[in-house]
Amino acid sequence: MFGRIAKRYDVANTVMTGGLDARWRARAVAMLGVDRRAAVLDLCCGTGALARAAARAVPDGSVVGIDFSQPMLDVARTRGGPTNVSYAEGDVLALPFADAQFDGATMGFSMRNVVDIQRCLREIARVLKPGARFVNLEVSRPQNPLLRRMFSAYFYGFVPVIGGVAGGDLAAYRYLPQSLVNFPDPEALAELFTGNGFSNVRYLGLMGGISTLHVGERVAR
Repeated sequence: MFGRIAKRYDVANTVMTGGLDARWRARAVAMLGVDRRAAVLDLCCGTGALARAAARAVPDGSVVGIDFSQPMLDVARTRGGPTNVSYAEGDVLALPFADAQFDGATMGFSMRNVVDIQRCLREIARVLKPGARFVNLEVSRPQNPLLRRMFSAYFYGFVPVIGGVAGGDLAAYRYLPQSLVNFPDPEALAELFTGNGFSNVRYLGLMGGISTLHVGERVAR
């Protein structure tokens, strides 16, 4: 499914969010708190938008984007951008990296597609250096009842249609909103962070809570 929508994925995201996705990714990178020489891992990198944003923040460092969809990676490699970013095919549940290899990690709009969140978090913690931050950006359901109803009407009613037109695959954009149905709410996800290798966990709602940034620091062993 992700392979089918790879070529138009970025356009669809921009249309569906009114361009806010770029601002949210910039906020995620800012929360990493790394210096310009850092080595950063971007998980489920897709077409590389977040990886490229991170690479601009570490001009003397490096960013590796990893994804299991080769068509997504093929598109990422055609996007240009910073030269200090590279891409690798791999599974976030079994990362092909050494322990304590990275100074920071990011994931954008992908955690809700992971089949085992706890295992994923443990793998991310494993490849991070002690104290290094993991920042996760994800769609979320607002807590305010009125905003929640408005969000649900848009996300479940209009997003499949808009995504189907802009992304060229109606079935895929019916699936993507549904992937949020059983996804943990921000507080529950924060608890999963805490229980699977991270400390000082906190989260920040964006635009009234339609997206949420979670950040945690890899527990020192």
